[in-house]
Amino acid sequence: MADQYEKRDEEEEEDEIGEADYKAQKDALIFAIDVSESMLRPPPKSDDKKADKDPPVYAALKCAYQVMQQRIISNPKDMMGIVLFGTEKTKYRDDQNLPYPHCYVYTDLDIPAAEDVKALKALVEEGEDSDEVLVPSSDGFQMSSLFFLANNLFTIKAPNFGSRRLFIITDNDNPHDDDKKLKETAAYRAKDLYDLGVNIELFAITRDDEKFDFSKFYDDIIYRDPAIEEAHPGKVSTSKSGSGLTLLNSLISNINSRQTPKRSYFSNMPLELGPGLQISVKGYNIIQKQAPARSCYVWLDGEKAQIAVGETVHIAEDSARTVQSGEVKKAYKFGGEYVYFSEDEQKSIKQFGGPIIRIIGFKDRSQLGFWASIKKSIFIFPSEEGYIGSSRVFTALWQKLLKSQKVGIAWHIARANANPQLVAIIPSKAQSDSKTGVDVLPAGLWLYPIPFADDLREGPDQANLVRTTDQLTDKMNKIIGNLQLPTATYNPSKYPNPALQWHYKILQALALEEEVPDKPDDATLPKYKAIHNRCGAYIQEWSRTADDVLGMVRDAKAIKREMEADDEDEPRPAKKPRKTATKAGTSDAGMTNAELKKRYKDGTLSKLTVAELKPILAEREIDAKGLKKALVERLEGWIEDNV
Repeated sequence: MADQYEKRDEEEEEDEIGEADYKAQKDALIFAIDVSESMLRPPPKSDDKKADKDPPVYAALKCAYQVMQQRIISNPKDMMGIVLFGTEKTKYRDDQNLPYPHCYVYTDLDIPAAEDVKALKALVEEGEDSDEVLVPSSDGFQMSSLFFLANNLFTIKAPNFGSRRLFIITDNDNPHDDDKKLKETAAYRAKDLYDLGVNIELFAITRDDEKFDFSKFYDDIIYRDPAIEEAHPGKVSTSKSGSGLTLLNSLISNINSRQTPKRSYFSNMPLELGPGLQISVKGYNIIQKQAPARSCYVWLDGEKAQIAVGETVHIAEDSARTVQSGEVKKAYKFGGEYVYFSEDEQKSIKQFGGPIIRIIGFKDRSQLGFWASIKKSIFIFPSEEGYIGSSRVFTALWQKLLKSQKVGIAWHIARANANPQLVAIIPSKAQSDSKTGVDVLPAGLWLYPIPFADDLREGPDQANLVRTTDQLTDKMNKIIGNLQLPTATYNPSKYPNPALQWHYKILQALALEEEVPDKPDDATLPKYKAIHNRCGAYIQEWSRTADDVLGMVRDAKAIKREMEADDEDEPRPAKKPRKTATKAGTSDAGMTNAELKKRYKDGTLSKLTVAELKPILAEREIDAKGLKKALVERLEGWIEDNV
């Protein structure tokens, strides 16, 4: 059989979920930006180059512009809209009837188009239409109108989307002062959104030493996951300026950390701590390799451009007849023969039970090597949907593992018909960015895949390693100490993939008819000037010391060669006559065929050295030249055929 197109074998990657699967759930996102006197007030003048220059409204619009640029290329099926609330002017789809007073739908909820990006860019960079749009209302604003409008947009434009979210950006922690009736109406409308499946997230803006009091209004509006509250009691992130951080950068950091919807790798997976004791957890791909959006083929010969859809066809090699999928069986080669399996037979031999995480023991954290991971780790968090009380049990397990510096070892099946794997359950504390306060690493447990015995391979021969000296080590310690990353940790959010960003910038420039940039922004390039200023002298000192040490090594090798040459000049003892025959069934190394067969069955032939393998092969008239791996393979083949 021949495939018309190359197709990836599903069996080889059966436990992997690709980017296409991970992004299968579509997302609808609405930015709701407060347009009030305080949000339009420019920051105080400052001589500091890093000080804020934009009012909070413009910082929020620039942030929305950046998110829209990213989503139009990396998430082409997701929707996004921008609503300005508290404005003097009202706009909703150009209707004559305006049911949502002081709400201005600047960008309707839809898949972002190039025209939307251009219009938003003109507003944030050139101030186009700002005198008309960014004018605060003179007679107040009711938050219930915003929630009612968002409900309408999500219901009409994104009724079946798996993820629907409303981002509120404001600096007002009490929009209705002490009006109890308006607060109750807003809370009622917010509950309608949650009943619809919409998540409301607040991005509070503060200045200087101000505090945003959530208890005045937003505690009744924002729903907080009890599982998150259990791990992070009272944790709320706000965006503020100061300490060398602009409001824009703070806001971008907070929104970027939450702009990607939580799409679970698995849901309501049972975590078995012991016989009869189970809780439910969800798994998340916290780390997912990002690649450029898949390209497609376009047919241009028709009246309008159309996407060409490819098909895979199986063809019989002898007759070129099209073979249906039901006629095809999978085959595996074993001992030179093909073993065939039908689809049902193949599924039956992979029955290891249903999806589960079953803890089978605990080990000290120090016993888990950094090299032991064979796949990316999955972050797990408790879910109350399967078992009530899962959050408390999960938190107790997490705290105990942290306190005792232990890890769990578990048997894990990711989904039905998947192969089982061993995982280490590793606890993590929350790690936050020192400037923005945004979590870089969440608190919870990680499933860390560890190898089976079959996955281990032999390492390189380390007999001829050159050891360093204490003097060189001491000097290198100074260099490493001065070249550490900030806070001595690697924060991936600081280093965008330069190849990926360059790809997106070129596409963006072509799509928006902008000027194509000359070169990519690469944050991974070493800062040579800073390196030289910090430890240039230490590096030069280390280099001189290394030259001296290398000179001593060369001198020692030269003396050794001279001594070996002198030994060669001395008369050598006569060689012993070579044996012309060996006993039947034995080798020059004194190993019988029976011993070889036993080693072959035990899988220990690879433990023989090259010096031991060569006479064994030569005595049996097998080619004894080449690397150790080739010698072992030849010997194994001879044993299979002759012993």
